[in-house]
Amino acid sequence: MKKQDIKKEPEQNIKQEAQIKKLQSEVEELTNKWKRALADYQNLEKRIKAEKYDFIKFAAKNFIEKLLSVVDDLEKAQTHLKDEGLGLTLKKLAELLAQEGVERIGTVGKEFDILTMEAVSVVLGVEDNQVLEELRAGYTMHGSVIRPAQVAVSKKK
Repeated sequence: MKKQDIKKEPEQNIKQEAQIKKLQSEVEELTNKWKRALADYQNLEKRIKAEKYDFIKFAAKNFIEKLLSVVDDLEKAQTHLKDEGLGLTLKKLAELLAQEGVERIGTVGKEFDILTMEAVSVVLGVEDNQVLEELRAGYTMHGSVIRPAQVAVSKKK
């Protein structure tokens, strides 16, 4: 070996070490980017799955909202006619709605709830904010209000 070669070796080692450090930092940076991209993709998959589930769950919402006015009319007819066949039909309809996640909001005798009820009139009564009468039934679908109940609320004398 020549003297020149010996002097060049430390310089080459320093350059090689610098290259190794540079490559290691690039590998680390690319690994971090890959992990972030993977996490973003997994979050996207979860969000799409949740949106798909909500779409399926609420696909019939518009139709059911329209159907509720027919239910109202049938219930009014039942109160006047007291027909057994109409009563059975209403019962089957209620069961069908329940299968779709639709539930009637209980109102009469309960405290007025601004989230599920709409006060149509105020009547003098014994207690404040008690629902005295249900003028139109309200409904929830899978826990979300699709139509608030219209009620008469009491106001203390």
